[in-house]
Amino acid sequence: MVPPGIYETGLAPSTAQFDHGNRLFSRSIFKRRSFIIMATLSGCLVGAVSISVILFSGTASSAGTNFLNHGQLLSGVEDANWFEQNVPFLEVPNQQIQQVYYYRLQTYKEHLTYTGAQYGYLSSEFLKPVSYGAPYGGINAAAGHHIIEGRWLRDQTYVRDVVNYWLAGPGQFRKPQVEHVNKDATDWAHEYSFWAATAVWRYFLVSGDREFAIGQLDNLVKQYRGWDNHFNSNLGLYWQVPVWDATECTAASYESNDPYHGGPGYRPTINAFQYGDARAIASLASLAGRTSLADEYSKRASDLQSAMQRTLWDSQSQFYKHRHRDNNPNGALLTTREYMGFVPWMFNMPQDSSTIPAFAQLKDNQGFASAYGPTTAERRSRWFMSTAANCLQWNGPSWPFATSQVLTAVENLLHDYPSQSTISAADYFTLLTRYAATQYKDGKPYIAEAHHPDENRWMYDSRDHSEDYNHSTFIDNIIAGLLGLRPQSDNTLKINPILIPSSWDYFALENVPYHGHQITVLWDRTGTRYNQGSGLRVYVNGALATSRASLSGGALTVSIPSPIAPSISPLVNIAANPQRFPLSTRPFASYTSPYDDPWRAIDGIVFRTAVPQNSRWTSYNSPNTVDHFGVDLRRLQSISSVNLYFYSDNGGVRFPPSYDLQYLVPGTSSTWQTIPNQSRQGAFPPPTSNSPIKITFPTIKTSQIRIVAPNPGQGQGWGLSELEIFTRPIFQILNLNSNKLMGVENMSKSNSANIHQFEDNGTPDHLWEFFRAPSAREGGSSWYKIKNINSGLLLGVEGMSKANSARLQQYEDNGSEDHLWRMIQKSDNADVSNGLFLLVNKNSGLVVGVDGMSTGNSAQVVQFEDNGTRDHLWSLLAATG
Repeated sequence: MVPPGIYETGLAPSTAQFDHGNRLFSRSIFKRRSFIIMATLSGCLVGAVSISVILFSGTASSAGTNFLNHGQLLSGVEDANWFEQNVPFLEVPNQQIQQVYYYRLQTYKEHLTYTGAQYGYLSSEFLKPVSYGAPYGGINAAAGHHIIEGRWLRDQTYVRDVVNYWLAGPGQFRKPQVEHVNKDATDWAHEYSFWAATAVWRYFLVSGDREFAIGQLDNLVKQYRGWDNHFNSNLGLYWQVPVWDATECTAASYESNDPYHGGPGYRPTINAFQYGDARAIASLASLAGRTSLADEYSKRASDLQSAMQRTLWDSQSQFYKHRHRDNNPNGALLTTREYMGFVPWMFNMPQDSSTIPAFAQLKDNQGFASAYGPTTAERRSRWFMSTAANCLQWNGPSWPFATSQVLTAVENLLHDYPSQSTISAADYFTLLTRYAATQYKDGKPYIAEAHHPDENRWMYDSRDHSEDYNHSTFIDNIIAGLLGLRPQSDNTLKINPILIPSSWDYFALENVPYHGHQITVLWDRTGTRYNQGSGLRVYVNGALATSRASLSGGALTVSIPSPIAPSISPLVNIAANPQRFPLSTRPFASYTSPYDDPWRAIDGIVFRTAVPQNSRWTSYNSPNTVDHFGVDLRRLQSISSVNLYFYSDNGGVRFPPSYDLQYLVPGTSSTWQTIPNQSRQGAFPPPTSNSPIKITFPTIKTSQIRIVAPNPGQGQGWGLSELEIFTRPIFQILNLNSNKLMGVENMSKSNSANIHQFEDNGTPDHLWEFFRAPSAREGGSSWYKIKNINSGLLLGVEGMSKANSARLQQYEDNGSEDHLWRMIQKSDNADVSNGLFLLVNKNSGLVVGVDGMSTGNSAQVVQFEDNGTRDHLWSLLAATG
């Protein structure tokens, strides 16, 4: 029997030492030392099948180690410095695993979309948004994968933003209850099944960031209870429609009257997700000292565990199966085994040893075994690879989404359960290498939607849509699974190398962020590859922590210093306007190629040049000898840095021979001057497309900037993938109804001064700075505090009132909940496209409006229930000037 609890399946980011305004070029944490070239052996670089790695002998530093040649491993990678600062480095003897590892790091970065100053980063599923996605392009089907995979990044901003997007941002927006976006769900975080709490818990296990994780508790409970309308209290199980499990045209679907959606049923997936989330909530509640909540969710988990074993386990076929909810009076289970029968082990849910024989099906040629598998349905099923319905099939094709879930289940079985003989470490490695081999196309690493299980081809791979599909894990499977780094909730790390092939003479995993520290694990059988001695060696912050002669001998438990709290930059990119809000920034250019669009250079996205998706502006085929691209900031802003991502396809678009960064002189309409005293960081011309150049300078005030550059030659142009301007998050708050700004009565700097609206007359009391409330008690960064620039006091509600029409006031930060705010939008109307927000108070749950819907100066700003009036809608206008 496996003891109940939350078991780790991966590692995660720890501290984010890098300010977002300087994140591209801050000093590398790895102190370079001299190296001696030892040999040239077969190895792996990204993007090629046959490559070589030069071996070096390095010396450990106080910040980490430098045994691997990072520059060689990142050769040809766009924006290599970002990877140097953010990712763990890997070297293994298997070329495909290593190539795919670095490829998947690139695709993960590529999918980090900057949605805007309000919500920060999102991890997207498709590179281009789809019609059934949430505002700003999110799809929650693989959000659990995104959070768990993203834990590996050193800068925790990305994962925190993704969590907040789903639990405290657009994921919580009301959505239409219509069929094509799930008629049974009211918000976007419930459009698809989602193991949210598990992902947050596993993020915490690696980051050690208690404040953030505990601060999400109320959000996670709300997310969990959002599935109550899918719960059958008689069975004690949740139901889900297969398509909203992110699986259409399944074997279960074909046995319903709707092969695309599938009939609703009690499924191992949603019930395993809810079990894992209940365990995670209980664990977080225990950390927070919320005993009654911990007890409640422990019981929920135990009850769900018993109900699924009692109802969804088929003892005859020894598998967890789908049970149709409707027209199934006898409670019959599906006859077909589907991949989802392995999902409960993702969460260590099964406790009965009689369930372990299910894993024999992964090796059975009539089960799930395949060259590019496993399959998503067993081969012996009459529905295997059926195309009776015209949709993407989940009845046999190999989906990386499913494969990574199955691999995690096997990893947990081998790491966390008692020894068994059904499936071995060798069997696991076979599955892993097949997964790596699946992720290729034309001899290069590649991932799309689904692969043929037996043929070397992608089945679902639409051009300009499926490329670099972000729908699964791989990094997590390598580090937590294959290499056996099993994070803990205390100040230890368990390293269990039982899945590493005994034939491997070496491997290195360097500078893994863990609890704010750096972990390196080396295996060198002879001691001649890394010149640090033979055997298994573990380094913490550059110092040898433990070692032993062989891989065998069980798990190592390594003591780790106390967690270091992450340093998260408050800066926001005010140039980005991916939603094209009408009152926000807008681009302009002297010429734009008809293939491109100036808006794409401020859309918060930088795609790899290897994909056809277009996120750039270029002057290709311009008739001009010199062209410019610029950004209208719409009002005076104080700026001191600009990041430029130049684009080149080495054909019609090349890097310009030179460029000039200019600003519009305030008070003029057409007088441009070169920004003085520029300091440029980053090579020019860049080593690759999308290798950023950071330009810093003494603060200037301007409403527009532009880059002026000569075109490289006749018929050739130059291009930008992105322009960024990071500043403090200072905004004017503009009311839609009155077109007036929120300010402080008489520009007062006193506690309890009232908040009113007034025309824009340039006074500093109209400026407000938004910053995340970091403590767990205040919501762990899922709520904002709003500080008046003139007074330094916070926006709050008079007397902490929860009543309609209570006045808003400013007050010193005393930790009260009426100082906490959240921006929401109604995504079923035009508010999103117009950039209009409701400001919701945490204490009262009411929204900000204007007394009597007044349009006059000095009208009081109050709170009121959301009744749909125009005075409740506000725009945030960047106003750093």
